[in-house]
Amino acid sequence: MSRSRYLSGRLAARRGAVLIAVLLAGWWLVMKPKAPERQWAKLELELVLCSEKWAGADGCVVDGDTIVIRGKGENRRVRLTGFDAPELDGKCIAERNRAIEARDALDRWMALAPFEWDGGADPPRDRYGRELRSARRPLGDGRYEMLEQVMIERGLASPTGRGAKRIDWCR
Repeated sequence: MSRSRYLSGRLAARRGAVLIAVLLAGWWLVMKPKAPERQWAKLELELVLCSEKWAGADGCVVDGDTIVIRGKGENRRVRLTGFDAPELDGKCIAERNRAIEARDALDRWMALAPFEWDGGADPPRDRYGRELRSARRPLGDGRYEMLEQVMIERGLASPTGRGAKRIDWCR
């Protein structure tokens, strides 16, 4: 076989491989499965601060990003996602004071019921066993107020996720 025939055969094979790759990529872009749409459930809960007596309430607000819901037999702990609030037992007085503000702001936001959260009947859980849920409030015009955005914009929480910069509450 001559060298030019050999090279033209290899060139044709490469073109064929490129064509197949382009066709497969196009097929994948058109036919790829879409991520399932998050399911949101509407809730109206009467919550109080956990430091208060909550005998008649549906649950309580633990801190700026955690609530407890009264359940049948056992209480359900829910970690609200998308933000990280300062800790009530924080490293410094400034963090502890901001944590109280965040807890109280979450309590007020929840009191404006109804709100919605995602996760369905079997939500993901964190390493402490808490349900992980994102919360939002319908605004009536087709838009939603996202809890995480409210808390972050008010300076009461750090964003979470890839590339997010945590706030040093003690600075």
